[in-house]
Amino acid sequence: MVQTPGRLLAVDPANYRSSLLAMQLADEWTEYVAATAIGAHARNYQQAIDRLCQHVDKVLGPAAEEASLADPDLFDILVKWELSLTEGYASGSTKPGLLAASLRVLIIRRDDHSDRVVAADLARLARGPALLGSGEKAERDEFTRPEKRALVRAAWKSAHATRKRLNDGWALAEQGRHPDEGSWTNIPDLLWGLAREQIVAEDLRRFVPGSLEWPKELMEFTAGPGKVPYPQTARPQLARRLLASLYPTNLDLHAFRVLLMDATGHTSEEVAGFGEADVEFLPKGVRLTLLKNRAGRLRRRAFRDQDPPDAPAPDGDGQLTVNWPRREASEVVRQLMDLTARVRAKAPHIADTLFVSASVRPDYTTVFDQWNPRFPGGRFSEWLAVMDVEIEGDQHIGRLRKSTKVEKAIVTEGRIDAAADDHTEETFARHYAQGTTLRILSGRTIATAQQHWFDTALGRIYGPTVISDAESIDQKLLEDVGLSAQEAEDIMTGQLDMGVSHCKNPYQGPYSRPGELCAVAPLRCLECRNAWILPDNLPQLLLFKAHLERLRTLLTPQAFSRLWGQSWVNLNTVLDDRTPEERAQARKHIEAGEASLDLPLAAHTEFDA
Repeated sequence: MVQTPGRLLAVDPANYRSSLLAMQLADEWTEYVAATAIGAHARNYQQAIDRLCQHVDKVLGPAAEEASLADPDLFDILVKWELSLTEGYASGSTKPGLLAASLRVLIIRRDDHSDRVVAADLARLARGPALLGSGEKAERDEFTRPEKRALVRAAWKSAHATRKRLNDGWALAEQGRHPDEGSWTNIPDLLWGLAREQIVAEDLRRFVPGSLEWPKELMEFTAGPGKVPYPQTARPQLARRLLASLYPTNLDLHAFRVLLMDATGHTSEEVAGFGEADVEFLPKGVRLTLLKNRAGRLRRRAFRDQDPPDAPAPDGDGQLTVNWPRREASEVVRQLMDLTARVRAKAPHIADTLFVSASVRPDYTTVFDQWNPRFPGGRFSEWLAVMDVEIEGDQHIGRLRKSTKVEKAIVTEGRIDAAADDHTEETFARHYAQGTTLRILSGRTIATAQQHWFDTALGRIYGPTVISDAESIDQKLLEDVGLSAQEAEDIMTGQLDMGVSHCKNPYQGPYSRPGELCAVAPLRCLECRNAWILPDNLPQLLLFKAHLERLRTLLTPQAFSRLWGQSWVNLNTVLDDRTPEERAQARKHIEAGEASLDLPLAAHTEFDA
């Protein structure tokens, strides 16, 4: 059996035929755990060793006894083992890659020691590229705004209830006396003895009579109003209830973790990882020294108190908010320090956290120790149930951290550098930017922008007005479609002919100053809202198309699209509306010399050189 610091883990080389290989890896694992203090993650290395040794035993049979990291013949077995890790796991699971990486760490560590032999091929395999992907880790979504609001309300309610319970408990203790002089079934006497350390929890088992002899008051104190405790568990339940009347429990401290995460925006491990020496109260706020173990970052952050509003503001449900300093980190820290002061006095060895609690073990031992949020009966999910808070999805406190990051991103109008103020922008994009709220906001932003440009496009005319019905065109028709009588008459008489179209006002064009004659006709007429194309313009349009086709052979596609793209699209749209007979008749006019296209000299010389 290989023992690691602080716990006993099941790596026994005697369990495998490949005992030598197991011993080599277990030695590296033991040293690695002791050097890094990786805690619960040590289990991954133990599982990797176990899985590999089982695989080697199965493949080699009796020959597995000779298996060793110094044997280069182990190379193929290691490769096949790593590739087989995906069996039994769901597609995209991160576990196979984690096990393979854990074993590679142990092999590399052994190879780094000059006095420990590792085959060169095995060392290259361990240091080489991974054969398995890292898998896909499903990111937790943030709490919704109503869920977070309910969490904060429940946390303040829980904090006030805890403070009232402890105040009432110590007040009752002042009214009691030693149970030998009073009664072992009198609540104030029992509290008096525990508060003054005149009795211990073990004395409750020895001297308190069976629950059938208890008065009604003691029964309801232990089991709840209108309830009767089970005789087999009555005394342990009484011990826990008495201790909870004097000291905070694991369940109580969830509220303060919620409030600190909401007030500071920092992670669960940071807000539960600072001690009294890490707190500095300011005239209007508090400065905390926060340690993020995963990132190895220590930082001091000041959290300023908010100015109180002139009048209570209604919350989202239309009800007035009571006097709860929702985001006052200083007030939360003060209440937490006051609440845990007695426990910290009984556990002076715990100086790195304010989160300490009291509990009674099944053997009636009273323990004053660091808070354990995963302690049975005191988990976050159980606190949610007690406080009647309904949460959809995973009941994990990390979702609250994501909610605060989303709020920060909204307040900073999506600036990642501002929202990622305590980690890298890459971390924000990978872990926080995928939340539902930000996706919805991003979608709304994109949709709003698209609608803006769509409305703008509809409000502008990027081309001429086209009238293609040759038989019914007359001055009255032009007036009916938006021209004045004078403009219609000038177009009908050809006074506004610009070459490829007619212009209702060549002195008010979008490409020249008002009052000046348009300087870009006819090259830009097909992009102009003042242009009117009549049936008799068809020959010139065909000539202009030939001109643009020549330019397409002289310019790169990007340059042509930038300079002539809109004209080309509009021109082809106009020509597509004409029948083949109309286009054929127009070409006859061109071939007979009855139609020509007059373009500025620059339109030819620019590309003919």
